[in-house]
Amino acid sequence: MVFRFGRVVYCLAIAGFAWLIVAPAGCSGTITPASLEGAYTYQDFNQPDACSACHQNIHQDWSNSLMALSFVHQWDDVEYFQLALPHARKLDEVSGIKSGCIACHGPLAYLAGDIPPAEPSAGTRVNEGVSCEVCHSITGSTGQEPFNFSVTMDVGDTKYGPRDDAFSTFHQSQYSGFTISSRLCATCHDEQNPYGAWVKETYQEWKDSSCSSENILCQDCHMGSAPGISAPGGKQRDDIAVHTFYGPHSENWLKGAASIKLTTDRPEARAGWTITIYADVINDSCGHYFPTGSTEERMLWLELWITDAAGQRYHLPCLAKGFEGEEYTIADSFATAYGDLGEIMEIAGFEGLSRDGDIPDGARIFRRPFFNPQGDMTICQWYTAENSLVNYRLAPGKPVTETYFYRVPDGLSYGTITVEADLYYALVPSSIGDFFGLPESEFKPLLIDHQSLTLSIVDWG
Repeated sequence: MVFRFGRVVYCLAIAGFAWLIVAPAGCSGTITPASLEGAYTYQDFNQPDACSACHQNIHQDWSNSLMALSFVHQWDDVEYFQLALPHARKLDEVSGIKSGCIACHGPLAYLAGDIPPAEPSAGTRVNEGVSCEVCHSITGSTGQEPFNFSVTMDVGDTKYGPRDDAFSTFHQSQYSGFTISSRLCATCHDEQNPYGAWVKETYQEWKDSSCSSENILCQDCHMGSAPGISAPGGKQRDDIAVHTFYGPHSENWLKGAASIKLTTDRPEARAGWTITIYADVINDSCGHYFPTGSTEERMLWLELWITDAAGQRYHLPCLAKGFEGEEYTIADSFATAYGDLGEIMEIAGFEGLSRDGDIPDGARIFRRPFFNPQGDMTICQWYTAENSLVNYRLAPGKPVTETYFYRVPDGLSYGTITVEADLYYALVPSSIGDFFGLPESEFKPLLIDHQSLTLSIVDWG
């Protein structure tokens, strides 16, 4: 077999900027990035269909994942072509995102220098998303702590993976410890924007969790493994990687990511009494914060509902705790945000959208709000100047207690009161989904957990 060495090149795509930058926490000194933009051609990369000839099951799993859809997914399409790209053309400070976004969402276009790429409707090869050839050509990172596509690549006949005994008649195979490490995921799932704000920190969150110390890797949860063969004629193995890449778009997988425990200060009450209800919410399944990733738009909230003895059902607001920035974590139907959409899209007189969408007033929102240079709340991560005011998300394994007061109505002498707590998740606020005409699946509430308890109303005469 003729063996062809590929070109080994290095990249740090800091939203398209090539200059000295301060390294992320855990790194020492600075990194001088060298751009991979335009280092290859599309023809240097095999299409995924070529891989599917042998890796049929793996290809099938991948093709249904967000890795395959990273460029054509509707919200990503809207966010780039209606927001990020026009903004990059208007504002010098964010001009680099024209290519920086594409490094992770359409890496073949970035590597081929096809910037900006054609829209998904054009059907070009950027539509392949994060393809087999991309991940299995990455050999390492330019930094100790990877971020912003800080990869080294060897594109050619050698494919890098988890085996030191793999054999193929189509390509060379080489074991790569980087491929099976969480650092591979960090190259796109930790991100610093043009203003120096860390807008994605999933890898750093994982490093700070017990999962890291217990050597539970990103791939263990988001891929998993199963017995089988990776290709016809391959070895039977107990741990073939499943390329489903479960994540925030995987509804069945998300359910149960966090849980609720409901308690009250008394099991019985009488008319006129005030009952204190506690809802302990814990992220007991994720090795990072929940939500994580694109937290400028992710929504996780807790609703607490009462059905009284007369059959009336109503929502109880949570008790405020008084921390700085708490107003952003309690749903308010009068609050507006995202006014910079009007600036970017040139909509005269645009005053923003409902900050919290359809979430009932008083519900607790577990979020980390992002603010643009003008101090307004934004969903444009590239335009974020500050996002450290409040981080009221669920840290791994650490319960958060929400408190509610309920006064038993006068005149109720017997019966029961039902308390129900619902934890919901949505990819984007419903106001954003409606504004951009996104599919309902992008913003419909997904029930993560439901708990209830019953209180007795008694009349002690």
